[in-house]
Amino acid sequence: MKTAVVLLPGLNRDRDMIAALTAITGQRPATVWQTETEVPDADLIVVPGGFSFGDYLRCGAIAARSPVMRAVAERAARGVPVLGVCNGFQILCEAGLLPGALMRNTSLNFVCREVKLEIANAQTRFTTAYEQGQVIRCPVAHHDGNYFADDETLERVEGNGQVVFRYAEGTNPNGAIRDIAGVVNEAGNVLGLMPHPENLVEPEHGGTDGRGIFESVLGIATAREAA
Repeated sequence: MKTAVVLLPGLNRDRDMIAALTAITGQRPATVWQTETEVPDADLIVVPGGFSFGDYLRCGAIAARSPVMRAVAERAARGVPVLGVCNGFQILCEAGLLPGALMRNTSLNFVCREVKLEIANAQTRFTTAYEQGQVIRCPVAHHDGNYFADDETLERVEGNGQVVFRYAEGTNPNGAIRDIAGVVNEAGNVLGLMPHPENLVEPEHGGTDGRGIFESVLGIATAREAA
């Protein structure tokens, strides 16, 4: 089971993601620096969270134009699964791989706490380990997680079933429109979400609620038992 993690200046969740993927697959992921123009063959490419390029200009805007992201876009166009978490979600939106944008939290404050996520679409390749409507726990840590899209885009995304996760039970931490916490592209192979599933994949973390996302997309048969 091959995975790859993109490395960009300023990221701080790359080691968490590497540890999670190593624990789940039994194999350390390949790492790809931002200047690389090729990405190794992988069953999943992950753009982790952090503050790429110090969040200057806009969160993810500079990173989205780095050489490695052009290589990621090429892989995504060939159907390779790509997952962006937190800053990775922002980068995928800025790169045009996902619809919408992430704005500053409505509170204008950084939020770091646990939220509840509803599985809004359990039929995607990232969510088959879950039940439709299931509510899972997941931590968040961000300052710009307020998902927004214009009305036309929202209707298209909702109609296509591209909303995969919503903040549940009044736990929306950032004011995201329609409580949207994660979306996929139209082809269904690129997912972005603000919460950090990589921080809830082992019992020592206090639960394994996030593990199903990785096991779903990697086709690991034990997913349902472990979730």
